[in-house]
Amino acid sequence: MTTKVNERALVLEMLLTVNEEGQYSHLVLRDVLDKYQYLGKQERAFLTRLMEGTLERQLTLDYVIDQFSKTRVKKMKPLIRNLMRMSVYQIMYMDSVPDSAVCNEAVKLARKRGFSGLSGFVNGVLRSVARGWREVRFPNLSVTYSMPEWIVDIWTENYGEEKTRQILEGLTAENRLTIRTNLSAVTPEELVNKLKAEGVTVHAVPELPYAFEISGLDYLAGLKSFKEGLFYVQDVSSMLVAETAAPKKNDYVIDVCAAPGGKSTHMAELLQGSGMVEARDLTEMKVELIRENISRMGFENIRAVQQNATCFDADSEEKADVLIADLPCSGLGVLAKKTDLKYKMNPETETEVAALQREILDTVCRYVKPEGTLMYSTCTISRIENEENAGWFAEKHPEFDLEWEKQIFPSDITDGFYIAKFIRRSR
Repeated sequence: MTTKVNERALVLEMLLTVNEEGQYSHLVLRDVLDKYQYLGKQERAFLTRLMEGTLERQLTLDYVIDQFSKTRVKKMKPLIRNLMRMSVYQIMYMDSVPDSAVCNEAVKLARKRGFSGLSGFVNGVLRSVARGWREVRFPNLSVTYSMPEWIVDIWTENYGEEKTRQILEGLTAENRLTIRTNLSAVTPEELVNKLKAEGVTVHAVPELPYAFEISGLDYLAGLKSFKEGLFYVQDVSSMLVAETAAPKKNDYVIDVCAAPGGKSTHMAELLQGSGMVEARDLTEMKVELIRENISRMGFENIRAVQQNATCFDADSEEKADVLIADLPCSGLGVLAKKTDLKYKMNPETETEVAALQREILDTVCRYVKPEGTLMYSTCTISRIENEENAGWFAEKHPEFDLEWEKQIFPSDITDGFYIAKFIRRSR
């Protein structure tokens, strides 16, 4: 007999781990879902939405709480601060949860965690929020969409206010799960039939015939089709990297920052069993993630190797027909999936990341054969990391021609993503 689990208590612990200890939300949530696999579909959906939603809307929630509390959010004790945020999220964004239940459960949690003396404060503020939050007016895009001001300011400067609003709408749209068919194991039609037989709802993605949006599943790793490697979870914009690279039969491919292996396995699949993909990453932990996905997908023309992309590997010089450089970035294009990244990033770290990207590009471009392809990509929306870095690279390395580039903005079906395709001239 399983013990009754309090989903709100679990969410509170996750929020404390992310906000107060600095852990990454998607990893914290994954670990909890793995630990509590026995929870029902409804319970898992509730704690996932409450966790991700509270983090996504945190700046908005803090603004609202500050309108009704004499103690500002930043001055509250960490547990109370996070308890208030998740409670106000339920009041504002989860219509199926009665406000009275939210208040009562928050008071119980405060008392259970040793804050009986603050239970009256929690109850009073939450009931005031429940009565009056609809009258609160947000002062700017930052508060409206819960996005740090420095990011909003940069996007507004680069793209204008209306486009920035569209980007923010895309990032707060419902987060959909997309997959890529393992064409070496199954046809798209066969995969659809297998998924439907497992009770999964499947919708085609117009851009790519082997890509689908899936929903209605309980636990991804519980699907037989997933365990058999019939598909790979990947965003559509990420799939476009291998699609645009268009590897030829028997090509040798190097992916310098490959974990967890989405683009590498896609390249191996497109090579149809020929050639070789060398999927590299910095740490053994990341390399092991790649190996797990290689094993699950069943490819033999791919291997995972531990290698620091900033260190030149003489054995790889002019060896790659295609080089994939999907580099570390600010991650501002994937905030719909990694909701806490926007609070961890700042202008200084963005500049540092852009410099690291240049260092890696400067190193790994030497691995590309004459007439070979270099694919540069990031999962962000940032001119200094994307267009400016591509321009810098083309100027410093005139032996490479920029053939194609695209900034993809977030929507309900794609992450924000940047892709640039370079071709190395023949001698």
